[in-house]
Amino acid sequence: MAANNSVVGGDSPKYEYNYRVVVVQVLVSVFLLINFWLIRTFIVKDFYTTTRYILFAVTLLSDSIFLILTDILLILSYIKITMQVWLCVIIYIVSSLCTFITPVTLTAMTLERYVAVCMPLRHGELCSSRRALHCVLIIHSLSFIPCVVVLSIFFASASNNFYFQGRVCNVEMLIFYKWQGHLRSAISQLYFLIMCIAIVFCYVKIMKVAKAASGEDKKSTWKGLRTVILHAVQLFLCLIQLWCPFIEAAVLQINLLLYINVRYFNYITFILAPRCISPLVYGLRDEMFFHALKYYALCGLYKKPSSNVP
Repeated sequence: MAANNSVVGGDSPKYEYNYRVVVVQVLVSVFLLINFWLIRTFIVKDFYTTTRYILFAVTLLSDSIFLILTDILLILSYIKITMQVWLCVIIYIVSSLCTFITPVTLTAMTLERYVAVCMPLRHGELCSSRRALHCVLIIHSLSFIPCVVVLSIFFASASNNFYFQGRVCNVEMLIFYKWQGHLRSAISQLYFLIMCIAIVFCYVKIMKVAKAASGEDKKSTWKGLRTVILHAVQLFLCLIQLWCPFIEAAVLQINLLLYINVRYFNYITFILAPRCISPLVYGLRDEMFFHALKYYALCGLYKKPSSNVP
């Protein structure tokens, strides 16, 4: 949807479609299972009292919804089922929101690490669970702005009859003029430019503190620095996802079969995989979260000494 979620094309052999759709279903099922496992751990272990875990859960929930929506759209596209435009608009709103929630939340998590390392005395005040909920509201509001811009132009351009036409659901259906696509792209690039500046700022500040720290403080600071680097990698993957339409448009001018293969590769590599692998890596890197994951994965057979896992 909002990020080129339709993978299949019209001229590829049917057995190739079958193979690719099956592969996607397996990957989506595995990724959703892992994400739900992480979400369950978050809920059962009462991690929702800590800011960074609350933000982490926001990305998990957003990514899970995004995976489900993209998979449904892929299947509908594969079996060539159309839907009325008004329903597609609703799906676009949700998918567009989820597309931006993850990178905006990653930026918020980076800022939280900056406060924890560079302003430790104010961390409890600035990163309380109450403020975390306010932060979540701000994240959703900021993530909704690009969708509002696209839909405002769409509503002004579309006729009343258009909403009841049957179409294959994709974001290109909402764009009537070429400049609309450029505007949509410009907004996305502006968002990611601001996010990149925030992450680089946090990295530089934490690096200065890391060089000046010693002992346990130094170890904790370098761990925070590695977390910022991980968020930067995650954000880079999200940025590549927005570049995919431009790459695919250029490839389409060369060869249709190559375009289909590139679009499928982009979908697997830059849309599906980062929505699960990065959160899993982040969850495993956190010692407390890792032990809780291990405890519930082994059905309570694992117990860490002095652990307060219920």
